[in-house]
Amino acid sequence: MASKSGLDAIRNIGIMAHIDAGKTTTTERILFYSGRVHKIGEVDKGTATMDWMSQEQERGITITSAATACKWNDVIINIIDTPGHVDFTVEVERSLRVLDGAIGIFCAVAGVQPQSETVWRQADRYNVPRIAYINKMDRIGAEFFAAVKMIEEKLGANPVPIQLPIGKEDSFEGVLDLIARKAYVYTDDKGEHYNIRDLTDDEANDVQRHRNVMLEKLAEFDDNILEKYLEGLDISEEEINRSLRISTIANQLVPVLCGSSFKNKGVQMLLEAVVNYLPSPLDMPPVKGAHPQTGEILERHPDIDEPFCALAFKVAVDSYVGKLTYFRIYSGNLKTGAYVINPGKARRERITKILRMHANHREEIEEARAGDIVAGVGLKDTVTGDTLCTEKHEILLESINFPEPVIDVAIEPKTKADQDKIGESLKKLAEEDPTFRAKMDEESGQTIISGMGELHLEIIVDRLLREFKVNANVGKPQVSYKETIKKRSRAEYQFEKQTGGRGQFGHVVLELHPAGEGQGKRFTDRSAPEQIPKEFVPAVEIGVMESLQAGILAGYPVDDLEVDLIGGSYHEVDSSELAYKIAAAMAIKEALQNAETVLLEPVMDIEIICPEEYVGDVISDLNARRGRVFSLEENRESKLVKGSVPLAETFGYATSLRSLTQGRASFSMLLKNYAEVPESKSKEIIARRYGLPV
Repeated sequence: MASKSGLDAIRNIGIMAHIDAGKTTTTERILFYSGRVHKIGEVDKGTATMDWMSQEQERGITITSAATACKWNDVIINIIDTPGHVDFTVEVERSLRVLDGAIGIFCAVAGVQPQSETVWRQADRYNVPRIAYINKMDRIGAEFFAAVKMIEEKLGANPVPIQLPIGKEDSFEGVLDLIARKAYVYTDDKGEHYNIRDLTDDEANDVQRHRNVMLEKLAEFDDNILEKYLEGLDISEEEINRSLRISTIANQLVPVLCGSSFKNKGVQMLLEAVVNYLPSPLDMPPVKGAHPQTGEILERHPDIDEPFCALAFKVAVDSYVGKLTYFRIYSGNLKTGAYVINPGKARRERITKILRMHANHREEIEEARAGDIVAGVGLKDTVTGDTLCTEKHEILLESINFPEPVIDVAIEPKTKADQDKIGESLKKLAEEDPTFRAKMDEESGQTIISGMGELHLEIIVDRLLREFKVNANVGKPQVSYKETIKKRSRAEYQFEKQTGGRGQFGHVVLELHPAGEGQGKRFTDRSAPEQIPKEFVPAVEIGVMESLQAGILAGYPVDDLEVDLIGGSYHEVDSSELAYKIAAAMAIKEALQNAETVLLEPVMDIEIICPEEYVGDVISDLNARRGRVFSLEENRESKLVKGSVPLAETFGYATSLRSLTQGRASFSMLLKNYAEVPESKSKEIIARRYGLPV
């Protein structure tokens, strides 16, 4: 699609924001004005191109990131529209990992909302250059400069308005361009036609004042602009655009535009800004990785003559072509039918088809090149975060980290046929979504599915019943608790079994230490080779890790601890891997008994926006849920309550908050950490776990 010299005519961008800020609506307009679609889709009517899942159309929200491509001024723009709901934050994470730039969309009324902060921090983590678009300028209460100020204060960004709105609320009719010093006034409802006119005297004064602010900010990073600005010389549009592009790509500042996507105003200028200021693959530093065998650090430049290298960032099950693997190509080229290596798994894979995706529509292509974002068919073992490369030039790129699920639901198939079907369906869903897990509860025989929140699991269950046609009974959501230890402990276990022939012998001494919060489980071998031969140590580690899957308090996974193998012994004839595995498992159980085990529960950061008159009721309700309030901030006409609350106390909170505030409050939650459960609550959870009276 792009020749070697044409890489500068590609933009790989994401659209990210808080839920309901207008991401999908803006994407629909981009597709319409670029000629990719001939009819504007609407989220509210369920006709948005990018929200193609029935679950998305019914709820009016984006659940899965959708990829598409369009063309503007001969530049190919690959777009990924990401979800705004916190339960699907992994979709944003994996999209940002492979994108070169992003548009952050903000509501002109609400400004920076809680999930806007989350996605902005994710983009910070991957150093993704951004432009900001203040949407909904037609809404009552729209304030352009208040939103810009919030971007600066709440996100720690360096926003630079390059446009001003003409009017606001009902009178919003277009934008003033600070660079060209012209007014763009829209003349029809579809936004296809606008007049470019000279500025009025009042507008000229406004534009000059804000243009000077823009030039001063650019002068901080550009000596040429600084010199001309201080000497009072005229600075051309080309010089400003070049300087803005360099500073944006270096993440030194964020150009800010405005408009109303729903009313079809301002989107063409947003497309111009994407082309002018966001990076092409050539502007990005070479991607780094390690050689899978030697660990040597390697680089791949965005060049079709370099060896092929790509990162898989999404897996989707397509009813027509089967498993689709989305990947971003960083270097080289790939042809249909080619073989590639998945170095992380040491597997050879064949690409039977290469598809360019437009939401859920597919366009088959023969070849993809550096800079492209495409989907491949035929990859059996590749999952999200895996590297793909050529056989002779292996490289392993950094994978993607995913948060652990925090909420469980039990699901029981109704018939034997459903039992067989559910296993295959859950496997497909887990391949698509790395934050979704499924496991069998040995005691109850139920299948337990885990996810990031109530809505996440609701969507999974809905897809199981409708898309995969599984008939099942679904339980109520339950919290994913964990167990951990409070003090050091030591245990020794000798497993010895004599049968007619060869016996079994395994002897280990283990020491357990509490680890810091979020440190996970670590196993270290500190034994001497004469105590336990090194070939048996992996078996000890497997025994340890398997035992930590179920703790002694209530059978929840044990986390945040270090296990040291400090000694043991062996028998020259009878020692075996199985014996050491059993010995390790028994030693862990014994050590946990003496390590003061406690229950941990997920605690959520919560932000509630509500009218002032309801703040007292909201705070007392939060306190009754074992929540804590950290701060109370002004948020335009409302108040922003920031605090934390245990996840267990938040089921049904949306309904409760609506009734408390007559439907005028909204909230968002994000996993903060795991904290120790109070003793009285812990006894209640354990009793319920074993079916005892509470």
